[in-house]
Amino acid sequence: MVGLSPRVDEHTNPQYRDAILSPGVAVFAAVAAVLWVITVAWANEMGNMPGTMGMTVPEFVVMWALMMAAMMLPSVAPMATLYSRTVTSRRAQRLGLFGVGYLISWAATGVVAYTLAWTAGELAADAPDAARAVGVATFVAVGLYQLTPLKYRCLEHCRSPIGHMFHYAQYTGRTKDLRAGVHHGMFCLGCCWALMLLMIVFGVMNVWAMIALAVVVAAEKLWKHGEALARAAGWASIGLAIAVAFEPSIAPGIDPDGLMMMGDMGM
Repeated sequence: MVGLSPRVDEHTNPQYRDAILSPGVAVFAAVAAVLWVITVAWANEMGNMPGTMGMTVPEFVVMWALMMAAMMLPSVAPMATLYSRTVTSRRAQRLGLFGVGYLISWAATGVVAYTLAWTAGELAADAPDAARAVGVATFVAVGLYQLTPLKYRCLEHCRSPIGHMFHYAQYTGRTKDLRAGVHHGMFCLGCCWALMLLMIVFGVMNVWAMIALAVVVAAEKLWKHGEALARAAGWASIGLAIAVAFEPSIAPGIDPDGLMMMGDMGM
């Protein structure tokens, strides 16, 4: 990860505030709303159980990509709008390419997510005590990562994007907008991968978990107290680790009772 610039406090910067209120953000929000409708409908049809719920790798990756797009697009919209303002022509096209590049970074994690979800499902079925231990360890790991300097280095990139426009201005070639989106997406992945890992233990089709995590991600990036919220989320995750140790149903993605329910339903 390169190209870090001195931090700028965008939350008191008129240009950043204008970007948040711009038509480009409205477009991103509208696209995210459509993706939310599709994701929620898919989740309601599938239910929320441990594992991959019978999805093939391609099906799971498509589902994961849609879910990540719905959850992440609102928080990246101001950054994308700022990027589009660095050019004077083809703004819509360049904004679209930036968004596609950003989502490529997240969609690429779909195979890893499938492997983790499949493993969680197998543990829930064959070794419930081990599944509970993995769930507890996951919450602790997520909480600790939320408190690390690397988390805040990546979060700073997402919270203070104006300084990075100079870095992206050095990109050349037809794929420069796509590469800028991928670059920003990698920082965002570094910032939020741990929170998204919680989707495995909460269950990949857990709509309420999707909504809660999407709100936390957006607030971390856009709210002036976002860094404090990120720390609070870390401690909350550690607290949930303690709770899951006694009540695994808090984390349906590793709860064997969910698999029993699937059997009762004939799935």
